[in-house]
Amino acid sequence: MSYRYIKAPPGYTLRRRPRALNFRLLFSSLLLTLGVTAFTSVAYPMLVYQLTFAPRFSTAAAANSSDTTTVLPEMVNTALDYTNSDAWFSPATRPDNSSRISYTLSIPRLNISSAVVRNDHTDLKESLIHYPGTAFPGDLGNGVIFGHSVLPQFFNPKNYLTIFSTLHLLEPGDEIEIVFGPATYTYQIKDIYETTPDDLSPLAQSYNNRVLTLITCTPPGTYLRRLIVKAVLL
Repeated sequence: MSYRYIKAPPGYTLRRRPRALNFRLLFSSLLLTLGVTAFTSVAYPMLVYQLTFAPRFSTAAAANSSDTTTVLPEMVNTALDYTNSDAWFSPATRPDNSSRISYTLSIPRLNISSAVVRNDHTDLKESLIHYPGTAFPGDLGNGVIFGHSVLPQFFNPKNYLTIFSTLHLLEPGDEIEIVFGPATYTYQIKDIYETTPDDLSPLAQSYNNRVLTLITCTPPGTYLRRLIVKAVLL
């Protein structure tokens, strides 16, 4: 193979791209890639939830029965710190927690084991919250437990900020185990549905059954709606 040399015409100067321009192009491409990755990591789980799980959950809460009394008449509907359970409902109407309790909750299907539930504080970063004024485990009535959730890919059953992030994966028939003092109670899930933040019916007390209600925000990572999991004592 032969080569030949072609001389550049008089006055021709080879122009090289400045290093600063190369760096800016590389930096811009990196930022674009990171932005697309971050957006996808947030949008994809929400899209999957909306297409796969949300259609399974009815959005209408069940009407209260005649022997039901409603706990808490006012819902706070502003953007507050939702790691504090007092931000979910009005602190002015929060029942007095005269009886302080602590117990553990396990959900085998979600690999949640011996998560602490308390009613003597409101910090969802520290534990699950048993809402004061609702039934204790094993008692007639409706025991209500709040838990925090984030995007499902960050779920860690040992981290109370993420502990309810996969609650939407539960199905009727799954079991929840409560250890309260020397007693162990097993609840079976009967219903899972979504409701609006201003719906207080999940807190209602009906004394013809022993019910456990789990509540978190949904879709995971947002505060748009509430996911309600209802279980009854076996």
